[in-house]
Amino acid sequence: MDASRIIVSAATLQELESVLSRQKFEVYLSLADRLQFFHLLRRAATYIEKVPEVAACRDPKDDKFLALALAGRAGIIMTGDADLITLNPFRGIEILTPRQYLDR
Repeated sequence: MDASRIIVSAATLQELESVLSRQKFEVYLSLADRLQFFHLLRRAATYIEKVPEVAACRDPKDDKFLALALAGRAGIIMTGDADLITLNPFRGIEILTPRQYLDR
């Protein structure tokens, strides 16, 4: 598998679009810039259509990321979410913070 590949699913794209639309990010980037990033990412990423049901995270809303990683045969999940980080490793998939990933 390509280590630089970004994978997405319908559920993760939906969440990203929702989060990027939040007003609190306006101080960093305009909504237009955030949506442009979203559309560029969506085109560049590998879309995984069939994603299994997973119930492993203490925050059930984060299970979609674990499911995507399994379906896409990911080697790494990069996140700042403590609920996911505590699962490291998850079924052989490393879960790293962005800093840990960059430090490699």
